[in-house]
Amino acid sequence: MARALLSVSNKTGIIEFASLLSKLGYELISTGGTYQTLNEAGLDVTKVSEVTGFPEILDGRVKTLHPKIHGGILAKRSYEHLQELSEHEISPIDIVVVNLYPFRETVAKANVSEDEATENIDIGGPTMIRAAAKNYASVLVVVDPDDYSRVGEALNQGNTDTLRRELARKAFAHTAAYDSAIVSYFDRGTDLPETLNLALERSEILRYGENPHQQGARYREKSGFWDNLKQHKGTGLSYLNVFDTEAAWQLVHEFKEPACVIVKHANPCGVAIASNISEAYDKAFACDPKSAFGGIVALNQVIDKKTAEHLMENAKADVIIASGYSPDALELVMSKRKTMRVLEAPAPGQASFELRRIDGGFLLQNPDTVNMDKSAWKVVTEAQPSEAEWQDLEMAWLVCAYTKSNAIALVKDKQAVGIGAGQQSRVDAADIAAKKAEGRAVGGACASDAFYPFRDGLDAAAAAGVKAVIQPGGSVNDQAIIDAANEQGMAMVFTGERHFRH
Repeated sequence: MARALLSVSNKTGIIEFASLLSKLGYELISTGGTYQTLNEAGLDVTKVSEVTGFPEILDGRVKTLHPKIHGGILAKRSYEHLQELSEHEISPIDIVVVNLYPFRETVAKANVSEDEATENIDIGGPTMIRAAAKNYASVLVVVDPDDYSRVGEALNQGNTDTLRRELARKAFAHTAAYDSAIVSYFDRGTDLPETLNLALERSEILRYGENPHQQGARYREKSGFWDNLKQHKGTGLSYLNVFDTEAAWQLVHEFKEPACVIVKHANPCGVAIASNISEAYDKAFACDPKSAFGGIVALNQVIDKKTAEHLMENAKADVIIASGYSPDALELVMSKRKTMRVLEAPAPGQASFELRRIDGGFLLQNPDTVNMDKSAWKVVTEAQPSEAEWQDLEMAWLVCAYTKSNAIALVKDKQAVGIGAGQQSRVDAADIAAKKAEGRAVGGACASDAFYPFRDGLDAAAAAGVKAVIQPGGSVNDQAIIDAANEQGMAMVFTGERHFRH
């Protein structure tokens, strides 16, 4: 008689699947809680301890680690292996249905103890999975309840050949991800671990990569806002849609007030905060209407009808992402611009580290979080920022930190009016920002993502009419820059923290 071993932590669908196996003539073998579940369901099931002739010991730590289990799983169906099994009174096991202790879920709980985490490190489960996956030519291994239906269908049809290798690969991926989660748990609190163990699953195939001739997909380490996002309309997302939307969604959530961020090619081209979301959008769009065409519009509030009307009146956005939509606003944005993606999403999370591929490996760093604690900042000029200038300085600093370096951001009355991004020269970035501002920066604030090495960058800000500047400081020419600011009658703040973004 063919035999199936079932030992699952996630018991979703296990009774139905085991019932099917029983009807197909499989002898059911099981352990602990799975045995109890199947037995209470009225299924004829044999305890593993009856197969091994050895009781479960060490509080269940040792149940299946026995030759009568692993010999049955690992034996090839060759004459020599079957003869050896017979000599040792071991029967083959043909199907292994196992999923593992909920380690990820356990360690995700607040204040989980070391003992609780350790007890949720599965040993017997991964061992059985790997054994069955190694012997996939003879043994069918199932680790995902979502596969029960198609495995059942294949068994009913008497043809599992096309499934065996696929499920073996999935089984090894399952145990690899499990071990990765355990290593990550032990690495908690370590900024630069000795090894980096990642297990990523493909969660979305994108329309294309950075360019249409490239393939692209999104992989996830854990669930994020992308996995809880709702796309109301529009064509599928491309690689750059995802990349740019991520940038916009992260920045707009730096603000507590109603805010709008418009991003084009990974850089903000419009940012504003206001008393309501409609005004925030209008001010953000006004920063650089030309660049806003085909960009990403992110709003950290529910979009009302008035905001939706303004969105539809202005240049087309590729993506709109918001916390929600009023019914009449959604009806309006759904009725026009067929290809425009309309997204609704929860707030973004915070990454634990950032990765970039280089030849033969990766670069890793902690995320660049922006410290907005003004107690760590220092006014270094004779002039002190006014209350309004402080508000503009704070906003300019955030915008600049989210802009590709070299970066200059000009802000007036909580509205970005000019942004210079991604320039090799800081003066060029300042000139671009001033040109885009078109005189609107007068009396406003300027942020530079790194120190001014020479006074020419500061003079460019003064020429744009700026009255307050925020920058990291740290140049050997700091005093000359401070003197230049005093000469121009400008207030200047040093943050002590650079925010290059490449």
